[in-house]
Amino acid sequence: MLKLFSRAALALALSAVTGSALAQSGDLSAQDANRQFVVDLGIGAIAKPRYEAADSYLIYPFPIVSVGRFYLPGLGQVVDGRRKSGIFFFPSFNFIGERKASDSNDLRGTRTIDWAVELGLGGGFRTEHFRAFAELRQGINGHTGQVGQLGLDGIVYPAEKWEVSFGPRADFATDDYMDTYFGVTSSEAAASGGRLTRYDPSGGFKSVGLAARASYDWNDDVRLHIQGGYDRLVGDAADSPIARNGSKDQFSLGVGVSYRFAFDLFD
Repeated sequence: MLKLFSRAALALALSAVTGSALAQSGDLSAQDANRQFVVDLGIGAIAKPRYEAADSYLIYPFPIVSVGRFYLPGLGQVVDGRRKSGIFFFPSFNFIGERKASDSNDLRGTRTIDWAVELGLGGGFRTEHFRAFAELRQGINGHTGQVGQLGLDGIVYPAEKWEVSFGPRADFATDDYMDTYFGVTSSEAAASGGRLTRYDPSGGFKSVGLAARASYDWNDDVRLHIQGGYDRLVGDAADSPIARNGSKDQFSLGVGVSYRFAFDLFD
C-alpha cells in the first residue's frame, strides 16, 4: 500500500513540473504502451546567461521531466504517448534565480530581485513531423506578472532511436514582468553612477529566436538529450538600459539523461 501511494504522489508531482523538460517522451515499448503511467525523469546541465540580458554565462542544473502516459479515473488517458497526432496539453514550469547588483557591473545600483517560480499550462497540436504550441505561466515571488511562449517545430527522425525537433520561438510578458527585469527606477538610475537611465517598459513580445532539440533512446528506459537555443531581445526589452549594457543576444546549450518509469496505479 505504501508503494502504491508513493507512486501516486510521484505521478501527481511530475504532472505539474514539466516545463523544464528537454524533450517529450520518445516512442513507447509495447509493454509501456499498455501502462497507465509512463514518466521520464532525469537531470541535466545547461549553460545560459547569468540573468536575462546578461553578456556572461553560467552552468545551471535543471530537471528533465516528461509524461508519456497519464491516466485519470473517469477520464482515461489524458496523455497518451502512443498518439502521434492531435491536440495535446502539458503543465509549464520555470524557475528564475535571484538577481542582485553584484552579479555584474552592468547592474550597479539596481535592487535585488528575489527568485521567482512560474507555473502555468500549455497546449498545442502535433503530427508526426510538426508541432505547434503555446504556453502561459503566472509568476510567484520575484515577480507577479504573466509570461508565455509561442512555438513551431519541425520533427524529423534521422536514424533509428533519434528524434530531432527545431523551430522558431516568440516570448511575451506583461508589464509587471518587464518592469521587474528590464525597468530602471529613478533611484536605481541615480545609484548606478550614470551607467543606467530611468526606464519604464511596457508589456509585449520580449524576444524571438530559434530552438533545437535532439533525443536518443539508449534503450527502452534511458534517453539522452541535447538542446540549444538562440533568442534576440526585441521591443521594450531590447530598449532597456540593462540590455544595452549587457547583450540583446541570448544563447543556451544543455545536455541531460532521463530514465523511464512505467507503472499501473488503478485497477
